[in-house]
Amino acid sequence: AAAAALTQRLGPLLADAGPAAGRFRLLLAGREKKARALAAVAALRSLVAEAERAGLPELFAQTSVDLLRAVPSDLAAWVDFELRSAEYYGLLAEIAGRPPDTAAAEGFLPEEIAERVRDQRLDDTHRRVSLRGYQAFGARFVLARRKVILGDEMGLGKTVQAIAVLAHLAAEGHTRFLVVCPASVLVNWTREVGTRSALRVVALHGPGRHEAYADWKERGGVAVTTFDALRGFPAPEDGEVGMLVVDEAHCVKNPAAKRSQAVALWARRCERGLFLTGTPMENRVAEFRNLVRMLDAALADALGEGDAVVGSVAFRAAVAPVYLRRNQQDVLTELPSLQHTDEWEEPSASDEDAYREAVRAGNFMAMRRAAYARPEESAKLERLREIVREAGENGQKTVVFSHFKDVLGVVGEALAPAPGEPVPVFGPLTGAVPAVRRQRIVDDFAGVLGPAVLLAQIQAAGVGLNLQAASVVVLCEPQVKPTAEHQAVARAHRMGQVRPVRVHRLLATGGVDERLVRMLERKTRLFDAYARRSAVAEATPDAVDVSDLELARRIVEEEQERLGMTDATAALMPNE
Repeated sequence: AAAAALTQRLGPLLADAGPAAGRFRLLLAGREKKARALAAVAALRSLVAEAERAGLPELFAQTSVDLLRAVPSDLAAWVDFELRSAEYYGLLAEIAGRPPDTAAAEGFLPEEIAERVRDQRLDDTHRRVSLRGYQAFGARFVLARRKVILGDEMGLGKTVQAIAVLAHLAAEGHTRFLVVCPASVLVNWTREVGTRSALRVVALHGPGRHEAYADWKERGGVAVTTFDALRGFPAPEDGEVGMLVVDEAHCVKNPAAKRSQAVALWARRCERGLFLTGTPMENRVAEFRNLVRMLDAALADALGEGDAVVGSVAFRAAVAPVYLRRNQQDVLTELPSLQHTDEWEEPSASDEDAYREAVRAGNFMAMRRAAYARPEESAKLERLREIVREAGENGQKTVVFSHFKDVLGVVGEALAPAPGEPVPVFGPLTGAVPAVRRQRIVDDFAGVLGPAVLLAQIQAAGVGLNLQAASVVVLCEPQVKPTAEHQAVARAHRMGQVRPVRVHRLLATGGVDERLVRMLERKTRLFDAYARRSAVAEATPDAVDVSDLELARRIVEEEQERLGMTDATAALMPNE
């Protein structure tokens, strides 16, 4: 586009400047032609200076180098497409002249807010990545509104949008920025800032974090730290930090938690704040309100105290000044298909025995994993083997999620490569694995040519890691929160994925899985009403607004009654 615009302006000027190509020609030219030639030369000088400021010489030089390169092989081209598919799709849409759905790209914001956002300038001097249209709007929204929640669905590039904002602020003269995130994604953040921008990045983590903090205070840059480490650093003076970015912000939804209080203090002291979360409200609208309070206390107070004070449409309208969310289906029209399959299995006699023991003991967590207690006769495990075998025969990679570490251990033994069937198994990724090691395991998994399996605890790998190498996802059991499943699936089905994704959720009939599935459906409806775009205004069902502990007790007691266990132990508190 820049080259085309330059060519269009150069053509007429070069024609007019012809007489000035030599002194003799200029002397022979008439007065009018001479004046026109000199004016054209002055305009050309101005145009060249403008092009140099815009970096066009470097762009043209790089283009020339690219054009002189040998044509890559089909395999090399496909690999490059897999690695940078989002950029390819964006360019293809631009070339084809397919305009995006403007309302969807702008999160269906009220027109008066959207108009102010469109007018916001976005500087790309320190940015090394192109933005999709909806991403550029997201960055402008953050800049225009100053303190906001970016609630885009998983896979839409919230990290890139945040980096675009930091790059813009750096161009305006701000020198210090802080990113707070779970330990599992700290390495990913340092990588992304380093590759997607020209900004200096400093990791405030590990034994040397206080020395790194002092260096950041002195030299500036983008500091990246964890929720726990943040509490060990002094809060900044007002205006000292250009922006605070909080990734996976739903981790600080509880105002009584120390990590939440530390984030709230920094948010008050920082000139700008950006909370990133694809799941701003997991169980209660009140928790969403807690996040809003850290950014705009007056707006949070105006929302009221009860979850059902306003309907979903009114709630979305009320939080529009601080909340932007876009869904994949609205803005990523090129994203491959996503197919969900609930794999209902009839429990074996051995599965039934293990389940009844767990119910009698009142142990909710044991009930959830009873299907794997006796691996040699596990119906779920047999189906899991079939799914992985089929994926391997089709050259596909599989990621297997479970809430439980011991279940992953059982699965790992069951999937151990047999002689002649060298499908490597990686992991398990658990909360005990250091962040750097987690990223290395994911890289090794992605680097395998052909099928492979990655085992992952849903809490550890369902947040922050990119698993686009996998096109088959297996959930060993239903989760208590719908967002846990959504986040896990979105690790594979996200921008950059080029294959259709199949999701298999393993379920046992007649017990806790059935009750959890029904409960998940109710929670998902609540999320859709309040945190997604929706035209349906309805109150929060009381049955959904329960804690995990209350939920566990309710399910255990109902199962004990169903199985006629009047002498059973009372429900135990959930534990892993």
